[in-house]
Amino acid sequence: MNNQGGNAALKVLCTNGLKSVFLEIGDELTRSTGTVFSADYGSTKKFTDDIAAASEAPDIVILTDEAIDTLIAKGKLAKSRIDLARSFIGIAVRKGTPRPDISSLPAFVATLRATRAISRSRVGQSGLHIEALLKRLGLAEELGPKITAYDGRAAHACAEGETDLAIQQISELMPVAGLDIVGPLPDEIQKVTIFSAGIGAMTRNRAAAEKFIAYVKDPARAPVLRSNGLEPA
Repeated sequence: MNNQGGNAALKVLCTNGLKSVFLEIGDELTRSTGTVFSADYGSTKKFTDDIAAASEAPDIVILTDEAIDTLIAKGKLAKSRIDLARSFIGIAVRKGTPRPDISSLPAFVATLRATRAISRSRVGQSGLHIEALLKRLGLAEELGPKITAYDGRAAHACAEGETDLAIQQISELMPVAGLDIVGPLPDEIQKVTIFSAGIGAMTRNRAAAEKFIAYVKDPARAPVLRSNGLEPA
């Protein structure tokens, strides 16, 4: 990596939950800040494990707030967490198919029982939450056979007809063509995830990383976050 002021090339690891945001704002971010970056997208769990095992973290890491705190505690990230966005778990169906009732916990459970096949993420926050939720409700054995966990394509599986309903972060459902967003999980079973940024403890591009994060955190980005199913943190 170079270290020439605003032209530093940053390495970014980012949760899939914010991928659609960066695909939308990336070019303008570079034009406005002069900061060039290369981003890889994936699950919070995978990136947390990878960074914990590596000798050095990338310049910027954007994961859940808990994951950022964990990596700060391990000395991989600088001691400053910047919260960027709040994310909600939602339901989607294949475009043009009836939208089921998920307005309450009983309605949500009835919808799951009536659905032929359901997709969720395997290691993403939404998938882990649903897995734990069904166990807590005593429904894991009953509903487990119809739920398939996917690595990175739970939404696409629904859009392509492999399943009839997808449960995932709304920000990950929205960019997928061929889906209709039904809405968020009922409040009593919703899990709000905070996506946060951290700067690599050993980065040689700290000033550029701070400029990058400040651009994303700026209130002017709020409409972009909302149009991608997120709320500013």
